[in-house]
Amino acid sequence: MKVIVGLGNPGREYEKTRHNVGWWVVDHLADVWRFDGWKKDGAARVAAGIVRGTRVRLVKPQAFMNISGEVLRPYTRRPFFSIANDMLVVVDEVAFPVGRYRFREKGSAGGHNGLKSVQQHLATSEYGRLRIGVGPPEDRERGVNLSDYVLSAMGKADTAAVHDLLPELTDGVETWIKSGMKETMNKYTGKPPQSDDDNNSE
Repeated sequence: MKVIVGLGNPGREYEKTRHNVGWWVVDHLADVWRFDGWKKDGAARVAAGIVRGTRVRLVKPQAFMNISGEVLRPYTRRPFFSIANDMLVVVDEVAFPVGRYRFREKGSAGGHNGLKSVQQHLATSEYGRLRIGVGPPEDRERGVNLSDYVLSAMGKADTAAVHDLLPELTDGVETWIKSGMKETMNKYTGKPPQSDDDNNSE
């Protein structure tokens, strides 16, 4: 079984915020894969089905971001479940501009409170993650509070840019399910195609 975890904050006031981009992705996956509706499972909501012959469970922790990793602890005790190969965590990334993303097979939390909680409860940093750009804020150099920034709603243009990525992200996640993270990272780099000017530059 593959487990795909979207991180976000519960509550309608957070639905359109940058910090909830992970939920946008798993909601989209549930729709395009035509999974049955979301159901309560402990401190999470889950949706499950079959993708490319593989059982897949989508998970949205219902705890706030900084303690969201706690709901993943039961998966560490499942027989034959490999955190390194079978779990993908989807999060917002303030260090990437909107329209960029990155698949990775391991790494640090990079200051992200949700990933810090995940790594604390999984007791490892070796798990797949998909980081989706939501920044950086234009006035970061003037000392903008990053917590306020990620908890603010995205504008229409940025929201549209993230939504435009969803089909490509879906293809990338399906590649991860079928072929693993190394092939996914090679094929889905998260970089926009080079323009002719870029190709001709020296």
